[in-house]
Amino acid sequence: MSKNLFDLSGKVALVTVASRGIGEEIARVLADQGAHVIVSSRKLDGCRAVADAITAEGGSASAFPCHVGSMEDITAVFAHISEQHGKLDILVNNAATNPYYGGILDTDMESYQKTVDVNVRGYFFMSIEAGKLMRDNGGGAIVNTASVAGLQPSPGQGIYAVTKAAVINMTRAFAGECGQHNIRANALLPGLTKTKFAGALFDNPEFYEEAVRSIPLKRHAVPHEMAGVVLMMVSDAGSYLNGEIITVDGGMTATRL
Repeated sequence: MSKNLFDLSGKVALVTVASRGIGEEIARVLADQGAHVIVSSRKLDGCRAVADAITAEGGSASAFPCHVGSMEDITAVFAHISEQHGKLDILVNNAATNPYYGGILDTDMESYQKTVDVNVRGYFFMSIEAGKLMRDNGGGAIVNTASVAGLQPSPGQGIYAVTKAAVINMTRAFAGECGQHNIRANALLPGLTKTKFAGALFDNPEFYEEAVRSIPLKRHAVPHEMAGVVLMMVSDAGSYLNGEIITVDGGMTATRL
């Protein structure tokens, strides 16, 4: 009988902003494959709702709040993981913020700092803390959710695109240095995906129609289409995948680059 390359039995996974959207779908898929999933986001109630749903469906999950823009919260969540589990096998950095939409020359300092604190500093130090646990326990897998905006900035999303480009190179930096510890780091770049976070894009008919026209598949994605790719990245199915930037955008960037 062939080995199930997607089996995550015995693994401990932390998924940030797993209370909705892409993060929730990732948490559910990892739990379906046997991982214990720590469902994390800023608000505990939302985390508990997802963790309880996973448990009700026969999976294993717990909830712990963490705002990745807060260094204190990052310290707290990893102290909890060390105490409760003693290891971490999988980290999915899925947090993101985009508080400013407008001309790049009008970017204000508050929006700039908030975007950098969550999208860059948060990912960086979450990966450091996860990497230390992984190194001490034989390895692991880190997935960073970036964006196609990190490859091709769109007007009005300047600082967001800058931070997502940083995440792409951050992923490669961790992959290059941490591979010796059997730690793999890869990035997921979603295209136009129907989530609450991307709601403003879907509420603008002109933008949406133009975006769909540029996608060879002629439709937007839904969160579970991202979750399957992440499962491959963190499981034995992707055991030799390291430092890769996987774009899941229906072919949009393939026709532009």
